[in-house]
Amino acid sequence: MEIRIDDLRGPEIAALLDEHLADMYRISPPESVHALDLEALRAPDITFWTLWQAQELAGCIALKQHSPEFGEIKSMRTSNAFRGQGLAPKLLHHLIDKARLRGLQRLSLETGTEPFFAPARQLYIAFGFTECPPFATYIEDPNSLFMTRVI
Repeated sequence: MEIRIDDLRGPEIAALLDEHLADMYRISPPESVHALDLEALRAPDITFWTLWQAQELAGCIALKQHSPEFGEIKSMRTSNAFRGQGLAPKLLHHLIDKARLRGLQRLSLETGTEPFFAPARQLYIAFGFTECPPFATYIEDPNSLFMTRVI
């Protein structure tokens, strides 16, 4: 297993993000989808990591740095072919370690309230995230749950 910074140019990541966005739009109303596309993920304030098992893309996660002290988790996804293998905790642990090394003091995230997102919510709770009000440019939304933790 290898986790590495990705330039978002390979066909594998394009396919995984297409899978991710398709699920988000299938589950949530369009105005409640906050997942970013390839171009948005290439912003200079975002670091994007991919997780590889041999030559196969197994998952991804991104860190959007809002300030020197505050970051947001974006685009956490395990490929359908690798679900249930314990890879999401590895991605989340990696991101938290990298955020800590950068000197960030807080991480926040937005996830869905629908049953599809229950495993993600449970994972975030296991990592010490708690519910919080909307942050950055988010607004209250019945389809969104906002979480945060000090690191």
